[in-house]
Amino acid sequence: MKSGFTAIIGRPNVGKSTLLNQILGQKIVIATDKAQTTRKRIKGIYTADEGQIVFIDTPGVHKPLNKLGEFLLDEAKIAVPDADLILFLVDGSEPAGKGDKWIAQNILQTEIPVIIVMNKVDKIKNMGKVEENLISYKTLFDKNYPVVRVSAKTGRNIDTLIKNIYKNLPEGELLYPEDVVTEETMRDVTEEVIREKILINTSDEIPHSVAVKIESYNESDDIDRIYATIYCETNSQKGILIGKGGSLLKKIGTEARLELEKIVEKKVFLGLEVKVEKDWRKKQSSLKNFGYEQDK
Repeated sequence: MKSGFTAIIGRPNVGKSTLLNQILGQKIVIATDKAQTTRKRIKGIYTADEGQIVFIDTPGVHKPLNKLGEFLLDEAKIAVPDADLILFLVDGSEPAGKGDKWIAQNILQTEIPVIIVMNKVDKIKNMGKVEENLISYKTLFDKNYPVVRVSAKTGRNIDTLIKNIYKNLPEGELLYPEDVVTEETMRDVTEEVIREKILINTSDEIPHSVAVKIESYNESDDIDRIYATIYCETNSQKGILIGKGGSLLKKIGTEARLELEKIVEKKVFLGLEVKVEKDWRKKQSSLKNFGYEQDK
């Protein structure tokens, strides 16, 4: 039996969270078309007859512009040394860019095995173009790493990827019980679901300026009562998030509540309010308060 840790590394928006959700067959990580959707390392646990793969989903690697950006970059870097295998996920519909080159040179110079996973190749009909893009990614490395082409969205070739992962994992017993798919608590899940609905319903700078904190989470047999605060950086952002007559905040709350009810399989009461915390992304104390602090 094989078991071990597999880190998923790549630029923002290449489909890391979509890939993990597809592999697990259920949604444990929020996924949108906005950069920086993933802000923390999240474990997804895949168990089959062959053994157990503990995936570490990481934030997209990009140049940090503030304390939050530094945290996101560190979250990706920290996942690498303890991994048994690294999936370097790239957008296969385009050639390697500066961001991919930076990751290859600064994060993936390691003795840990690497698989280059080309996502979104289904967007290209010209096979010659696919081969050109493949070569551009392989030339980022001195070593001849294997390449697997997938579609995280449709699930194409996921079975091939899983087989390649198992080949690179050490022999070992299960690290988690068979029925566990994540270490995330319902508080964590709720914060992320609310933030996902904000990302989907807003644009421009709003998605990056928002943090969500659960103030209380009370469970009972028939209903979960949750109160959460959405933090933004300016009064104008607060006005946008609330919307005319509270319309946008109500929409965000309703969409989040309906998704949470599917997860917990019972009724949910979700109370939301919006507060301003100026320049929170630049303040270490604010990052700590919102849970954006590296584990010691």
